[in-house]
Formats: sequence, structure tokens, C-alpha cells
Amino acid sequence: MGRDQTFEALLAEHGGMLRRIASAYEADRERRRELEQDILLAVWRALPKHRGEAPLRHFIARVAHNRAVTHVAREAAEPRRQPLDEAAPCDAPNPHEAAETRDLHDRLGQAVRALPLSLRQPALLTLEGFAPAEIADMLGLNPNAVSIRLTRAKAALREALNPTPSQEVRP
Repeated sequence: MGRDQTFEALLAEHGGMLRRIASAYEADRERRRELEQDILLAVWRALPKHRGEAPLRHFIARVAHNRAVTHVAREAAEPRRQPLDEAAPCDAPNPHEAAETRDLHDRLGQAVRALPLSLRQPALLTLEGFAPAEIADMLGLNPNAVSIRLTRAKAALREALNPTPSQEVRP
């Protein structure tokens, strides 16, 4: 009888005991399945080392218990996992909100790039948080001229981002 057949016969005879050992060490069903697989692999690897000093059933049970103890120690060392509560508040935007924000930024960038240079410069600097007086100094303009350009840029951007129904392109 080959090693695979011997192992299958061993599982038929002692599989229930191995499952009971696993369930005694792990209550969570998914983790218990993983532990059962770990135990089976450990038994598979340990079988060639069995010298017949103890009954095979005792040897298998000892291997299973050792693997289960290792499992418990490893689980104890890891942080506790809990299912994600979908109702829990979250500061991060949901995927839909994040996509909408990216889309708005992309559209804003396109609209700013479409502005004439005289309006683009003050608009970009305003988006960077500069005040009209600071922009006037940077561009060498009168603060009143910057305010007028900003008013025109805002109107153009508003129109580009919120077109009227007659301006929308139809496919």
C-alpha cells in the first residue's frame, strides 16, 4: 500500500479525532478549517518519523495537539480581528464620493487650462490660496484689475463646470 493510500486509511480511521482536536482549540469555523488543514499537513510530514514506540493513534494525537498549541500561540500573538461594521462612521469618503471628487478636479483642471492666459494666472494663484493683493504683486498688476480678472475667470469656470442644457454636447 502506497503512502497516499496509507494516509487515506489513517484519515478514515482517525479523521474524526483530528477534527475534534481542532474544534477543541478553535471556535471560529474558518480558522478551524485552516487548523484542520495544518494538522493534516503536520501528520503527513510526521508519519515517516513514527518509529512504533507508541501506538499510531497516540502519535497522531500528539502531532495534532502540538500543531493546535502552535496555532493558539500564533493566534494569541496576532491582534484580534472583528468583522467590519458597515454602519460604523468613517471620515474617509466612500468610493463613489472619491470618484466624484476626482472627476470634479479633472474637470476643473481642464476648465482652468481652457481659460485665456490673462484669466488663468489669477485663477490658478487663487486656487493656490493667494489673496488678490498678493496676486497683484506677483503679476505686476493693479489689485482692482486682478479682482476684475478673477470675477471673469470665476464666471468662465462656473459656465464650464455647469453648462446650461443648450450648451451640452449631445452624442
